[in-house]
This record gives sequence, structure tokens and C-alpha cells, in this order.
Amino acid sequence: MDRREFLAAATAALVAPVAKVAAASERHLLYIAEPGIRNYVDYGGVGVLVYDIGAGYQFLKRIPTWDVPAGTEPDNVKGVAASARTGRIFVSTIKRLCAIDLITEQVVWDIAPEGGCDRLAISPDGATLYVPSFEGPHWNVISARDGSPMAKIITNSGAHNTVYSLDGTRAYMAGLKSPVLSVADTKTHTIVKSIGPFRNVIRPFTVNAAQTRVYVNVNELLGFEIGDLTTGKVLHHVEVEGFEKGEVKRHGCPSHGIGLTPDEKELWLCDGHNQAVHVFDHTVMPPKQVATLKVRDQPGWVTFSIDGRHAYPSTGEVFDVKTRKLIASLKDETGRDVGSEKLLEIVFDGKKPSRNGDQFGIGTKRT
Repeated sequence: MDRREFLAAATAALVAPVAKVAAASERHLLYIAEPGIRNYVDYGGVGVLVYDIGAGYQFLKRIPTWDVPAGTEPDNVKGVAASARTGRIFVSTIKRLCAIDLITEQVVWDIAPEGGCDRLAISPDGATLYVPSFEGPHWNVISARDGSPMAKIITNSGAHNTVYSLDGTRAYMAGLKSPVLSVADTKTHTIVKSIGPFRNVIRPFTVNAAQTRVYVNVNELLGFEIGDLTTGKVLHHVEVEGFEKGEVKRHGCPSHGIGLTPDEKELWLCDGHNQAVHVFDHTVMPPKQVATLKVRDQPGWVTFSIDGRHAYPSTGEVFDVKTRKLIASLKDETGRDVGSEKLLEIVFDGKKPSRNGDQFGIGTKRT
């Protein structure tokens, strides 16, 4: 063994134990905001429920959010976002938005943005929140540090869903009253591009990591459409095969919920009437339908663990992505079946948050 080989072996021997200790100290936790299906407390009550992913999704605790006075109903939770960098999780309802410290689990600030709130998104650096008004004409741009307003973006589209790009340069904004996706420059907080129009108004949507494609649910479609984020054109219209559209409990939309696995090899699609999630092969274009998973309720959302191993439909079940087998059915501390469309993973290194996932099934494959 020459000197270089000796030094390489010695360095590996020193680093290996450190790597094992670091990995052993990590905890992967699933955070679920409730009530995350309308304002129905039957699906898990009120608050943020926390589950230990590494311990087979064992229920750990409930973090309080807003008090609900006796004789009143809670507000619908509309979205959840987190920043491991700043150590906070953010929860929006139709009226309010709060920031919670992930270590102390105390509310840092609580505001009532103009026009209420819908499904928000946070910048990768954890500094800025794009918060749609509650199906209103505008998005509020809000400081994640203290909840102060930074800007207002008016689209008159029925503000609803928001995705922040992985590089932090763009925010993608869809409204309940428009077939067009608006794209904002997050430096100037102005609309710089429109994608579409799609065949109907846009419901849930997701984007790939390269910011070249957007995948949208639209009203009346059991399936999805694909838009080109570069040219603004609609490229594909994909319908689910072998299943019929039918009555749905919520959202009034046959497919409400769509997500890319982090490696972007698969696309998962919700089917409310048939109580199913359809899996598409995303390595071909247009994506090809390859499997169907039955779930315990009508799904209205789907997202994934950071490593892409687990899928989280809003029905409170956990599926192994590779085998497509059910591995957990979540319950709260009272034994109730849990369900929510607002959930994400946060990884802790010891007591400090180190990484976080997203409520949307966004592609994270780097090119």
C-alpha cells in the first residue's frame, strides 16, 4: 500500500463512524395539519399531528394551533408549509395564517391576511410566503420571519393553489376560476408568464424540478393535462382508462390530487368516485397508466416522503411506492382514522430540523 492509499483508507475509517452516528441521530417525522379535509374534525380533530416515520408511523403528539370555543366549528385548514432552515412550520386556514417554531412548538406569530388564505407555498430559503387569498382576486406575499406584508399580486383568478420552484425564482399560481396558470417572478413579485389555457379551470397541479412541465387536474376530467412551462402551450390530455367518472363527496372534480414521485419516474393521480389512486409511468410521454391502488375513502390529495419511498394519499394511508403495498393506516391518539390533504415530512438531526418535504408532490430530480 502506497502513501496515498494509506491516507485514503485512514480517512475512510475515520469518517465512516461519524456518518453512522449522524444517520442514527436523524428522525423522520410526518406532520399533518387538521382539520385537513374541509373542517371535518372526524378525520383527526384540530391541530398538527406528528408521526414517527422510522417507528412505523407511530403517533407521537398533537401540536395545538387555534382554540375552538365551545359551540363553534373550526375553520378549514387550507395549507401547510415548512422550512427546516428557519425551523418553522406554517399553517393556513380560510381566515388565518400562523407560524409555529418546530423546536419549542409555540406559535411565533398569527395573522389574518387580507382576503383570507388558501394553499400557500414557501421559498426555499424560508424567507417568503406566497399566500393566495381565499378564492379571491389576489395573492399576498408575506414575510415568513414576522408575518408582515411584502406585496400583493392580483390575478382575478379565484386564488387557490401555489407552488414555489426549487430554485426560488418562480411561483406558480392557479385559481378556481381560470384555465390559465400564472407564473410570478419572485424577485419582483410580478406575473411574467401564463401557461394554457387548459380545457377547464385548474385544480391541483404540480411541476417538475427542471421547471419545464406542469401537470394539472381540471374540472370534469378523470385524468390530467400537461403544459409546457417554457412555451406556455398545452402538450397532452390524459384520461384514466377502465374507470368511469361518478359522484364525488368533495371538490366537485373527478381527479383532485396529483403528484410526481421525487425521482419523477411515476405520476400518482387521485380518483374520488372510485376511491382509488392511479399510478402512471412517467418515463414515457404521455405517461402510461400502469396500476391502481384502492384506498379507504375518497382521496383528494397525494404527496410523498422526501426519499420517495412512501406515498401519502389524503385518506391517511401510507403506501410503499416500489411495491405499491399498504404499509400503514394512520390513527390519532383517540383511535380515529386520520385523513388530511395538508401534510409533509420534516427530518430532525437530533433536536434540530435539517430537511423538509412539501405538501405538493413536486419532482425533485436534478438534471
